Amino acid sequence: MTGKKVPSDLLAVIGLVILTDLFVLVPGLSETVIRNIVGLPLVLFLPGYALIAALFPAKSDLDGIERTALSFGLSIAVVPLIGLGLNYTPWGIRLLPILTSLSLFTLLMCWLAYLRREKLPEADAFEVPFRRIANELKAEILEKPEPGLDRALTIILILSILLSVTTLFYVVITPKEGEHFTEFYILGPEGMADNYPTNYTLGESGRVIVGVVNHEYSPVNYTLDVRLENESLPLPGNMQQVSLAHNETWEEPLTLTPSVEGKDMKLEFLLFNETDKNTPYRDLHLWINVSSTEN
Repeated sequence: MTGKKVPSDLLAVIGLVILTDLFVLVPGLSETVIRNIVGLPLVLFLPGYALIAALFPAKSDLDGIERTALSFGLSIAVVPLIGLGLNYTPWGIRLLPILTSLSLFTLLMCWLAYLRREKLPEADAFEVPFRRIANELKAEILEKPEPGLDRALTIILILSILLSVTTLFYVVITPKEGEHFTEFYILGPEGMADNYPTNYTLGESGRVIVGVVNHEYSPVNYTLDVRLENESLPLPGNMQQVSLAHNETWEEPLTLTPSVEGKDMKLEFLLFNETDKNTPYRDLHLWINVSSTEN
């Protein structure tokens, strides 16, 4: 290998991936609107562009319009496939696993693209000539002798394009207030929606995971109550009162020890909000059996 420098377009992709990771993971930065601006390309464009760069390293393989169109199309195809794969892993479809998977996939494709371009003659390898485009644009606007009116119209056109792009980004990233609701769920001991402990021996314990996600567009104070045949079970102090900001998720394991024997008993998980302390805002239940230790 000749040890060529990393092409500017691949450097730009790598830089955007790292920048997105910083604005998603670093506290303080993750609350800014820039997180949404840099996050959109990572989902809608960069994975497909990196894949296209790895598959078609030569200039003659595809022209610029084809690369751009395929980059969007393949990103829309790749991202759901990565999500589908994550669904069958212990990590699940969550922010950190998705961010890590997309970042690693994009960086890996950039590395493969670099290796494949390195084997081609420099004149044949594809690269986006950012510097040449900038110089040509500068010469077109500032150096090319044009009548004052033509130059003014050119500048107005460029400003209009920039304004349109800025407006598009604003419309896309500005949060639109939708339906107000709260997610309330219980998972089995492995963190999946199955294998719930439903058969107990008196005195033995079972474990579930309780989760709450606030989509109410405001902070909410929740109260959790777990009842077996309408009798409340003791809960740890950190699970009785849960305060969540908008879009915040709370998920904690809960160990249950039924104290009475019976069949097909209703184990209720009741979630109250601060508006009504008497009527459950969300409720879930399991049917459990508790047998005597003598059986």
